[in-house]
Amino acid sequence: MLKGIVLSNISNLYKVEVNDKIYDCAARGKIKNEAISPVAGDLVSIEVQDEEKNVGVINNICERKNYIKRPKMANLSQIILVASMKMPKPDLLLLDKQLVYAEYMSINPIICLNKIDLENTERIDEIYNLYKSIGYKVIKTNAKNGIGIDELKECLENNITAFSGNSGVGKSTLINNLIGEQITEEGNISKKNKRGKNTTTQVNLYKINQNSYIADTPGFSTFDVFEIEKNDLAKYFIEFRKYLDKCEYVDCSHIKEEKCGIKHAIQEGKISKERYERYCQIYETIKNKKKEY
Repeated sequence: MLKGIVLSNISNLYKVEVNDKIYDCAARGKIKNEAISPVAGDLVSIEVQDEEKNVGVINNICERKNYIKRPKMANLSQIILVASMKMPKPDLLLLDKQLVYAEYMSINPIICLNKIDLENTERIDEIYNLYKSIGYKVIKTNAKNGIGIDELKECLENNITAFSGNSGVGKSTLINNLIGEQITEEGNISKKNKRGKNTTTQVNLYKINQNSYIADTPGFSTFDVFEIEKNDLAKYFIEFRKYLDKCEYVDCSHIKEEKCGIKHAIQEGKISKERYERYCQIYETIKNKKKEY
């Protein structure tokens, strides 16, 4: 029995990489009976059925470190959150949702500010300094010209890394630069609405070097923060954490309450008012969604 990593799944045919060799594998029936299917990033045991044709069958899925439902992926150690400075403009509400989800899943987030050639330095530094001061690693890039690519490469070592962000922010261009090949299809920006057209339709894992993989993924711009309970949301805003015990009420929502440690920290300039306002938006979104069920 050999052990490998699932690189992709197309119509229940899995590409599994074992010692730099890729096998086309189906999943053994017992796996389906256990109501679990292999996904990109899974570590699996396979039995080779035809060595010449590189055909095998997956017998077992190893225990997962984490599992993301949409899009389906396992064992991510890191997410690079890509925001473009223009075309499309930076969506900081989405970025904060992504950061919250990464914290919730215990996956290390890195923020990538792409297309820095299209925006003035003052605006770039404003966003850069905000997230840097909170404690996040932030990298400035211009994917078209290769700026910041070397710094990104250093972050990939010994990680399974997913790239996330709205269509059109430059994820595919970044990945192509990192891999050095034109593997992913680059999206085009609609001139009419300046928003991206989604081109990636499935999760594909690409090997950079030993124990280092990156994924081009669809749908990560729609992180399901509804997995998070509204009363737990504040602890996933990492700069809020040290003020949570300063609230008068244990179940403080940090929205309507007066004697709130978070609100007091905002008044003292210790927490960004803009980040807090986005917290309130996400809180209300989760609260209203829960009412539907």
